[in-house]
Amino acid sequence: MKKFSWIKLVLLVIISAPLWMWLAWCFTPKRKMVVATVDKTVLTPDGQEHISLIWMLKHKRFTKTSTKLYQISDYFGFFPKDDQKYQVKGLERFSSSQLEQLSKDSDVAFFTDTYGIYRQEWFAGKSQTERSGILYGGMSEQDLTLLKNMKQQKKLVMMEFNDINSPTAPHLREEFENDFGVQWTGWIGRYFDSLDTTVNVELPKWLVRNYIKQRGSWPFKKSGVAFVSEKDQVVVLENETHLTNEVPFMVSTDEGQEVYGLPESIKYPYWFDVLKNNPKMNKVMAYHQVYANSQGTKELQRYGIPSKFPAVIIHKGDDYHFSYFAGDFSDNPIGMFSTYFKWIEYIVPWFVQDESVSERKGFFWEVYRPLTSKILEDYYKEKVQSKAEVR
Repeated sequence: MKKFSWIKLVLLVIISAPLWMWLAWCFTPKRKMVVATVDKTVLTPDGQEHISLIWMLKHKRFTKTSTKLYQISDYFGFFPKDDQKYQVKGLERFSSSQLEQLSKDSDVAFFTDTYGIYRQEWFAGKSQTERSGILYGGMSEQDLTLLKNMKQQKKLVMMEFNDINSPTAPHLREEFENDFGVQWTGWIGRYFDSLDTTVNVELPKWLVRNYIKQRGSWPFKKSGVAFVSEKDQVVVLENETHLTNEVPFMVSTDEGQEVYGLPESIKYPYWFDVLKNNPKMNKVMAYHQVYANSQGTKELQRYGIPSKFPAVIIHKGDDYHFSYFAGDFSDNPIGMFSTYFKWIEYIVPWFVQDESVSERKGFFWEVYRPLTSKILEDYYKEKVQSKAEVR
């Protein structure tokens, strides 16, 4: 009888756990931290490019006002509407005085993607495999002014993949690089689980077309990594032919593991920047590693592409806080429902398994969540909360 009672008790706890987790989230105090988010690559209303950030802000109960939680629509940039209509609400419409005021009102500036929207993908069925005439995109002078203002006022600046790449104007990129100590090499890359054009519909047609222009044919059928330069040069490393490990890995430093909770290593199968870091200004907490064999190494050296380059760059000081994620870190297959349950981060990872090499479900829980949580919490305690207490 006692054994049966214990079983019922355990079942009751398991069944009621979601309710208690939800109530715990509801009664967690809200904390105001104003985040100015810029996303210029929003094809659908779900805001895939910045959904992970909104998840984090909501889950941590950070608010944009004293009471209002963040929503997917809380950003500056490209806003899709029905029937191929759209609205642009970026920082380009702001005057210098308005940008100055925005930097004073904001605690954090988060630039998640400035790649933009192209006519082909917007008007011809939203296909991201083609590029033809930009509608809106690239870092603007107003964007850079906000970033400089935030740095000057010792605020937190968070950025990631493609914020300073093409189609950003070279002179604006150079200004940013000098101010924040990161430099784009001119290359981006991505893992593809199949390089077979008859199988993989996500393989960009422009990438294949540009490679054929250079080499005359596209001979690849297996998985591999493709690098693309701002001059449309394409370098392809095919599994087994050029690679000892088909997918790139993100490898963390000791400090990255100890301070930011990053895993020692984890596969990273999505878009990434090939960057250089100024060690006098920033620290690298993790690197991207491409596992090339001798033939692959020769191909990389031919174009001056390193096989190891920064993935997570951090500056944390009394002057300002800055982070750059050299990958499409915020674009994760994560839903908003789980954000309403406290301690969910201790439960979900046990049930998340990336069944294929190209899946990224585990990346959110193992990398993005602990990394951004640490950055946001540290900044809130050091700057935002202390400032409020002084008042």
